Amino acid sequence: MSNARPTPAAAPEPPALQPDGAAPAPAAAHPAEVGEPGAGGRGAKDDGHLVLAATPIGNVEDASPRLRRLLASAAVVAAEDTRRLHALAARMGVSIGGRVVSYHEHNEAERADELLDVVAGGGTVVIVTDAGMPSVSDPGYRVVTRAVERDLPITSAPGPSAVLAALALSGLPTDRFCFEGFPPRKPGERARAFAALAREARTMVFFEAPHRIDDTLAAMAEGFGPDRPAAVCRELTKTYEEVLRGPLADLAAEAAERQLRGEICIVVAGAPEREAASVDELVGEVLTRVSGGERLKEAVAEVATAAGVPKRDLYAAALAARKV
Repeated sequence: MSNARPTPAAAPEPPALQPDGAAPAPAAAHPAEVGEPGAGGRGAKDDGHLVLAATPIGNVEDASPRLRRLLASAAVVAAEDTRRLHALAARMGVSIGGRVVSYHEHNEAERADELLDVVAGGGTVVIVTDAGMPSVSDPGYRVVTRAVERDLPITSAPGPSAVLAALALSGLPTDRFCFEGFPPRKPGERARAFAALAREARTMVFFEAPHRIDDTLAAMAEGFGPDRPAAVCRELTKTYEEVLRGPLADLAAEAAERQLRGEICIVVAGAPEREAASVDELVGEVLTRVSGGERLKEAVAEVATAAGVPKRDLYAAALAARKV
């Protein structure tokens, strides 16, 4: 009797996903860590994972060894901009081993299930954006939501974050904070958004485009008060990194004079504690919000709730003030 063992059947390949661009180069030999997605080989049935991988926000040296390994070994890398991904991989000295496909705000809803079919078939799919962590003001949320619905494994490869870097460098309290993304573009909507946040006690972090930074800082000075402490962080981790700190009015004036450029984060201190305001003192805030386009009933409800005063009393006072 022969002692030869039968050859095991080859593991099935993940479902095909049409790549964007030229065929990828062969995968580099980067063994995965024990327990990491990809450790059992691309075709392993128990190996499929969706991985949200953070990319550098400016300095390529911030790329983690795990990101390098994932780019080299994943079955599919879904990128917000495939050209930027290839440029990043070249700077990192990494050969992307799997298929590269686009995954951005215009196709993420319809492409989510295509990517997750690869995961269901045993392949590892890595989601990357142009900079930072996927799904944080970037594509990624929809595919995660769909993966949860399909009960597929999801993990992350943490790394650089503009939100956390700006918060840490701001010099403002870091024990409690919130991320508000990009403020509304239209002046009225922006003013209403800042009015709603005027009593927010946590430190707030915003993103903003350089061509709107002047107007946004001026609106913040109006909505939060000219003396509210803040920081403008631009070009983080890059050659011309800069952090400006001071009252919002001063930052607005400097931004208007200098015409700031680059990737920008704004960090604003939370509202200071204050004595409970009377109904009469709150009427002005309500009318300001109404003049910005908000309905009186909604403005009264939010202001009354935040200040801890009866809605009925504030509504009556605001109506009386409008008739004067």
